Amino acid sequence: MNDRLLIIGAGGHGKVVADIAMKMNIWDKIAFLDDDESIKTCMAIDVIGKSEDALKYKDDSDLFVAIGNNFTREKIQENLQTIGASIATLIHPSAILGTDVMINKGTAIMAGVVINCSSRIGKGCIINTAASLDHDCVIEDYAHLSPGVRLSGTVNIGKSTWLGIGSIVGNNIGIAFDCIIGAGAVVIKDITESGTYVGVPARMISQRDPKQWRDCP
Repeated sequence: MNDRLLIIGAGGHGKVVADIAMKMNIWDKIAFLDDDESIKTCMAIDVIGKSEDALKYKDDSDLFVAIGNNFTREKIQENLQTIGASIATLIHPSAILGTDVMINKGTAIMAGVVINCSSRIGKGCIINTAASLDHDCVIEDYAHLSPGVRLSGTVNIGKSTWLGIGSIVGNNIGIAFDCIIGAGAVVIKDITESGTYVGVPARMISQRDPKQWRDCP
């Protein structure tokens, strides 16, 4: 661990990430990297360069990718890991973690999150404000659980999948790679095909091509 944390991305997600980092009280210095040259500071924290500058800071700083888009976050974090950068993991002090919970590098656990025992959280995930995960859940790499998501026990969320605010997943259910689950949707059976799902119970409204680069809405 280094004395300085560099956060890549000075947008809204970056602000929340910086707030967590400050409350963790681990790093003496925190700064941002952002490709928008018009942004000089964020939350009174300096923006000291662009994302590409991470290379020159990798030996003296921990790095965190604060990009909301799952695919962009994955691309940047995987590139940083390839060059041997130290990737931070951020956990808000108010989060409650059960026994035998494992959280991998580059993941952000926001305020009010509850993760119950024996759950596994992959690389580069976002577990957003007040989300709740019961026992034995598996969240694969670069997934995003929005604020207020509720997962029952033994739920598996596939890589790069995005669960909208307030969505609910029942017990012993799996959701495939690269899905979008709409706000307030209720998933009551396995989702095996990548796509966008909405409603109560959740139903597919469009298929998604896992090879296509896209933004999550």
